[in-house]
Amino acid sequence: MSELRGSDATGEQILSFAKQLFPMTRSITGEGVRQTLRMIQQKVPGLVIREVPSGTQCFDWTVPQEWQITEAYIEDPSGQRIVDFKNHNLHVVSYSTPVDETLELEELQEHLHSLPNMPTAIPYVTSYYADRWGFCLSHEQRARLKPGRYHAVIRSKKFDGVLNYAEVILKGASEQEVFLSTYVCHPSMANNEISGLSVVAFIAKWLASIDRRYTYRIIFIPETIGSICYLSQNLPAMKAHTIAGFNVSCVGDDRTYSIIESRKADTLTDRIAKHVLAHIGKPTRIHSYLERGSDERQYCSPGVNLPVVGLSRTRFTSYPEYHTSLDDFNVVTASGLKGGYEFVKTCIEVLEGNRRYMATQLCEPQLGRRGLYPTLGAGRIEDSVEDLLNVLSYSDGATDLLEVAERCVMPFGRARHAAQLLLRESLLRVVDH
Repeated sequence: MSELRGSDATGEQILSFAKQLFPMTRSITGEGVRQTLRMIQQKVPGLVIREVPSGTQCFDWTVPQEWQITEAYIEDPSGQRIVDFKNHNLHVVSYSTPVDETLELEELQEHLHSLPNMPTAIPYVTSYYADRWGFCLSHEQRARLKPGRYHAVIRSKKFDGVLNYAEVILKGASEQEVFLSTYVCHPSMANNEISGLSVVAFIAKWLASIDRRYTYRIIFIPETIGSICYLSQNLPAMKAHTIAGFNVSCVGDDRTYSIIESRKADTLTDRIAKHVLAHIGKPTRIHSYLERGSDERQYCSPGVNLPVVGLSRTRFTSYPEYHTSLDDFNVVTASGLKGGYEFVKTCIEVLEGNRRYMATQLCEPQLGRRGLYPTLGAGRIEDSVEDLLNVLSYSDGATDLLEVAERCVMPFGRARHAAQLLLRESLLRVVDH
């Protein structure tokens, strides 16, 4: 994959940004989402924050009321505060309705959530579309609760407000678009949430600084309802222009690199992502669309059918800390984020550089007089020369450079370098622009 140099992002820079975003209380709506988007806006030139009113119909869904929470805690029979939202914002079921009640432990248990198989972790639990309240705590703490009367308080409210998302469209030489999406709705989870939006923010910053062949549509949205809402407002234009797309999440750990295929696994995006995986040189995994779980569900759904592939380091649900308080900066590292950034960036570089070429000479051209072939024969052709000959051999005007690289079992970057040398000597011409 491409190395980070000069003004490019480093893992430490992305990690620093991720740590600033980590503690914000996010949900699918609310001030935490707006704070997060405003911080991303400082990194991404031209990023616009949008509002969609509660009650807006989006296909089969309706934008929910906005949720606000200011305080939540449980006091034990002695009056000691044993669970406090101020200490960790995963302690409350997201979208909990307000409560101020004193309950026997048996009654309180109906509103508690913990993970017996992960006794030290606080689980992440939501109830966006049904009214209920609840608290999340470690199973170790829950097991220590003694009979008695507990005071449960959640100061929250739902009201007609807005759903927020942010987008930027970076114009390129072509009106054909590349789509990038990540989500901004989970609180205090480093890989599942913060890694994706941090990496995409730095990718957007990089894209804004380069000459672009394609136009880039980049969005930061609440998961599920955000993608459905965005598609309901933009689908005709996206279907007309999108040639490739990436849904980016869980790109901050050091364990593996993975993709989720599109619904039929037959798009240019699938080809690119699989090619990049094949040449990473580290553990990789390809997940079929049957293992979907993020917004690729919406982008690849029947009738929408955009060419979108999920990009991850270790995919959601595939690492033990997923959706718990253990998904922290022991899981996400500077090197993990740098790898995630390079993964996304390399896929884009392949897309930008993939063209169809036509050889300009019949038969093999004389490379030696152009300084591209050794003039002293020794019986073995160097790899760099073989790259030139292979690219020439498959440049028939119909085969794109990605397929050439695949057929010749070489990283796309090598094929592109060979093509550039041949273009310089007018031994190739570009067929598509």
